[in-house]
Amino acid sequence: MNSRSATSNTRTARTWARAVAAVGATGVVAVGLVACSNGEEPTDVPGTTPSVITGDQAPPGEVTVPGGSSEKVGAVAKLVDAKNNEVGTAIFTPEGAAVKVTVEVTKGVAAGFHGLHLHSNGVCDPSTTEPFSSAGGHLQVDGHTGHPSSGDLVSLNVLKNGTGTTITTTDAVTLSQIVGKSIVIHEKPDNFGNIPTRYAPSPDQTTMKTGDAGPRLACGVITAKE
Repeated sequence: MNSRSATSNTRTARTWARAVAAVGATGVVAVGLVACSNGEEPTDVPGTTPSVITGDQAPPGEVTVPGGSSEKVGAVAKLVDAKNNEVGTAIFTPEGAAVKVTVEVTKGVAAGFHGLHLHSNGVCDPSTTEPFSSAGGHLQVDGHTGHPSSGDLVSLNVLKNGTGTTITTTDAVTLSQIVGKSIVIHEKPDNFGNIPTRYAPSPDQTTMKTGDAGPRLACGVITAKE
């Protein structure tokens, strides 16, 4: 091999080496760009990549309600029975002009359907002759006198294992109208005054006012959530 051929081959080898180095550098840059996406901050230690995202992260939800969703709770009530044992909770969440009511029972209430109402007084005294009669009647907001009452809610269904959850929405009240009032679970289902016309006589005032839901099993005073 003559000197010219050797020199040419050397130059060709150097050219290929530079090309390979350039491609390698480009690949490293591409990998680096991918590694720094999604808000990650690159490490300054050679040969390592970040193991976790170190940039700003979304703030956590304010309150978790039964069912796992995070929502801004407006008011709460601890439900207790006539022996002052806690049996469940009620959570009140504003939804536009309406109020979402989530009632969860964990123990102490028999299986089956139970009347559930907002009551006019924020007093849950179990020591009276009729426990929780201190809560007064069904809530009626100013200007409303008819049936159903402003405080009437759907019934609570408790399962055989003693737990039950009811989620409902009402636009008959606002959050400010129920804070300082109470929520009551009754012994029996509420018939909502639904007595068919084929039965005589028509529903009496007790049925219209109470839904024949029976004694009061549990009560909770509704307080604003700070």
